[in-house]
Amino acid sequence: MILALEEAKYRLENFRADIKELGSALRIDALRDRVKELEASTSDAAFWNDQENSGKVLREIKRTKDRIAKYEALSGKLEDTITLAELAIEENDESLVPEVETAEKEIRAEEESQRIEILLSGEYDQNNAILSFHPGAGGTEAQDWAQMLYRMYTRWGERHGYNVKLIDWLDGEEAGLKSATIMIEGENAYGYLKGENGVHRLVRVSPFDASGRRHTSFASVEVMPEFTDDGSIEINEADLEITTHKSSGAGGQHINKTESAVRITHLPTGLVVECQDERSQYKNKDKAMKILRSRLYDKLCEEQNEKIASDRRSQVGTGSRSERIRTYNFPESRLTDHRIGLTIYRLEAILNGALDEVIDALTTADQAAKLAGEE
Repeated sequence: MILALEEAKYRLENFRADIKELGSALRIDALRDRVKELEASTSDAAFWNDQENSGKVLREIKRTKDRIAKYEALSGKLEDTITLAELAIEENDESLVPEVETAEKEIRAEEESQRIEILLSGEYDQNNAILSFHPGAGGTEAQDWAQMLYRMYTRWGERHGYNVKLIDWLDGEEAGLKSATIMIEGENAYGYLKGENGVHRLVRVSPFDASGRRHTSFASVEVMPEFTDDGSIEINEADLEITTHKSSGAGGQHINKTESAVRITHLPTGLVVECQDERSQYKNKDKAMKILRSRLYDKLCEEQNEKIASDRRSQVGTGSRSERIRTYNFPESRLTDHRIGLTIYRLEAILNGALDEVIDALTTADQAAKLAGEE
């Protein structure tokens, strides 16, 4: 067992080079300088006069400090674990082997996670994510499947410490949902989830079929970044039809007797957005406008993608909501992502929110595709 400690200590000492390389890739020294520069700007008397700009600066300070703190915590944990292994070897304490080996696994997992974050360099990758769920044809089967996907992404967000908010919900006829929209708030939420956009296919023995036959169901997931009103997406008030109605749906906390729910129709495109999660009609309108702005951006990107030659498209797919991206096969406990040929045999864990292996593989493949396209 002492040999196991010595081997672990050797691996951890060698891992210092990887951590140092990660720090260089994250540009930790430059980030520290950036925090000092931004904090200095907040002492300017005129800084607080521009609320929009001051808010952006404060958010950048927090985001940058959080990234530095995560890296420093990782470096500290590595050194602490090396020290623990050294002490255990000196005292011939075999009882610490499991603790050292567990810490080593956690260090490697965290280092990989931070490396993946470096790849999230898209213009809106750092934004919050808006996810909408729509069942395909098939009635109760598809509506139940849409709710399973809603649950999967909600669990994923909670696992990562993100704030998950239900924006809109319409119950299914017998089970599941007819439509739902959630906001996942936190750094890089959109960057992680943008690859989930598309049609998801389910194969299972139906719990709604007394004959126990196998069914195939489809549901689409729409993933958009949340936008602040920075003028990049212009909306003419004259193009909007705004109506109110009573809230209804998933649970008493989302139901009230006043007409606080808001529905906005963008007349030029026909896009319809609803929000009912707030008690205040004003707050629901504000959220609905944010979602509309995101959907207009999404529509613009989709139109632009159609103009790109197929051989220049990302290997992880076109991003079209009509594209079937993944199959979830219950009888075989198998997930297959058709864009990158990834197959994983632990479906139950994935549907409970353990999506990291899939998301990390998509992020890496997307980066490789972009680099190949630049050559």
